[in-house]
Amino acid sequence: MSGITYGYIRVSSFDQNEDRQLIAMRSLDIPEKNIFTDRQSGKDFQRAQYRRMVGRFKTDDLLYIKSIDRLGRNYTEILEQWRILTRDLGVDIVVLDMPLLDTRRGKDLMGTFLSDIVLQVLSFAAENERTNIRQRQAEGIAAARARGVKFGRPASPLPDNFREVCRDWRNRRLTLREAAAACGMPVGTFYSKAVRMESAGNEG
Repeated sequence: MSGITYGYIRVSSFDQNEDRQLIAMRSLDIPEKNIFTDRQSGKDFQRAQYRRMVGRFKTDDLLYIKSIDRLGRNYTEILEQWRILTRDLGVDIVVLDMPLLDTRRGKDLMGTFLSDIVLQVLSFAAENERTNIRQRQAEGIAAARARGVKFGRPASPLPDNFREVCRDWRNRRLTLREAAAACGMPVGTFYSKAVRMESAGNEG
């Protein structure tokens, strides 16, 4: 018996474009109401639209995804989720960019075995690439720092009256709150800058 066809789309953030995945889903004549899109990281499966879609699944339904990394990025969780969908819920999955990952084919033991191997290799590759990206980013930041590149917002210059106000505060002519207000700073910011200036031997 034929079930309902669904499509799942995921992009990592609101800055990314899902058009390529959406075009692929529409070419399969999947009803718009059955196409679910999440705009967030694939590190886990706590995604609103994905969970909403899975809540609708029934045995013999069919799910299309463009590529395995659109399903997720975590190797262990992808395999677990695949097992839940195909074995516990009885849903078929088709990965468009990898025809071997089509659970409608090869329902026998050999077909299932081959599908499981391909899935494990691709899931591992997806997570490995994510790890490599993080490593390259960390190495790039370290190299930039070694060249003297500064990260984060530059420190705001101290107000002209800062030293005088600090002196009055240290001499208890001003409370901490009054001193911070006189410099136009939050209390915590004034205190940390005053302590830093004092420890550097610049109070005067």
